[in-house]
Amino acid sequence: MRSAVLAVLVSAPLVAGAAPAAQAPLPARMADTGGGSQLITAVAPRTDATQGTLTWWDLRGGTWVKAGSAKARFGAKGLVEGASRRQNTNTTPTGLYRMPYAFGISAAPVGTRYRYRAVKPSSWWCEDNDSPAYNRWVQPRPAHCRAAESEHLIAYPTQYAYALVIGFNYERPVRGRGAGIFLHVNGRGATAGCVSVPSDAMRKILAWADPWSRPHIAIGTTGGRTAITGY
Repeated sequence: MRSAVLAVLVSAPLVAGAAPAAQAPLPARMADTGGGSQLITAVAPRTDATQGTLTWWDLRGGTWVKAGSAKARFGAKGLVEGASRRQNTNTTPTGLYRMPYAFGISAAPVGTRYRYRAVKPSSWWCEDNDSPAYNRWVQPRPAHCRAAESEHLIAYPTQYAYALVIGFNYERPVRGRGAGIFLHVNGRGATAGCVSVPSDAMRKILAWADPWSRPHIAIGTTGGRTAITGY
């Protein structure tokens, strides 16, 4: 995970004929995009917002080009800096994260290049803080991962029709910080901490994402400590 303050660049003075810095593509105004040539930005207007915009970008010839966008939903309690997030708070963690793999109850969309795990009746995401499998896919669910403290993936046929794992608290999990943060299909409303988009957008993202391009997702707001923009 990178810092939630994603854009700390200071705009240089404008010169005659130069385009204003605010007109540059969003990734060009970020201090860190993960080092790859693909990026997803999920931006909310405020930390207490539950809706915003998700955009996916390609770096072509040194310029970031928008490949698509969709309305996005965030946690029911808004967004919070990833490093200080607590589990079961219904908040979406801000920051810059890699996306280890995709999964879904439905078959992978045509063109999907990401590793795509098929959800089975025995597929769970362990969110039990006392389990050595904390914040990991388990199949079948081991005894040390309590069902009451975990997510039975197949129980969410709409949301998990298609999903990408967001690498929040994933590399070296901190107990109590949170588990099971995904980019997935919209449910009925705000999420429990994930980022969600319409089903059609999720299919497009999976067909677009190229693991060799090292795509990351940047989650933030348009101002304050969790700012994702450079203004």
